[in-house]
Amino acid sequence: MTTHTATYTPLPIPPAALAELRRTDDSGRPLQPYVAREDGIPHDSVGSPLRCCLRAVGAGERVALVSYAPLRRWAAATGAEPGAYDEAGPVFIHAEECGGPQEPEGGRGYPFARPGALRTLRRYDAGGRIAGGRLLEIPEDAEAGFDRALGEAFAEPEVALVHVRALEYGCFLFEVRRP
Repeated sequence: MTTHTATYTPLPIPPAALAELRRTDDSGRPLQPYVAREDGIPHDSVGSPLRCCLRAVGAGERVALVSYAPLRRWAAATGAEPGAYDEAGPVFIHAEECGGPQEPEGGRGYPFARPGALRTLRRYDAGGRIAGGRLLEIPEDAEAGFDRALGEAFAEPEVALVHVRALEYGCFLFEVRRP
């Protein structure tokens, strides 16, 4: 097993955005929390990625599925104008404040990095427009694979940030900003 420490920092949903999402999500819906259950009643979200603390949902946790617009929120903070590239999608968060990501033993690494999983690394420029992308099949050494793919992205001077998404559903997993 590699003890490599990630070169880039995966960012969770920021605390201020989480506070807003826990009231009203980015599509204008109020929070509808539930308890995650393994048996699928009422929701089988166990194992789904939590974007507040960058780990999987555990049985018995109080969570919510909310609409989140990461590029819209980044653009509002930076003055960018993403236009048609603005989009909102579903993400899981804890229904109450959770304290955010905890650093695992041996270094931070990349969340949701199961070898063999397919990820899209979508690049954006400072104006909020797509500046390219890349498909990544996560290799056995997931950290080195992400480091290479993110290094390629940030080698392009116009790239300001990268959104990492699951290929299967297009779900936003985490963001990485230019170091």
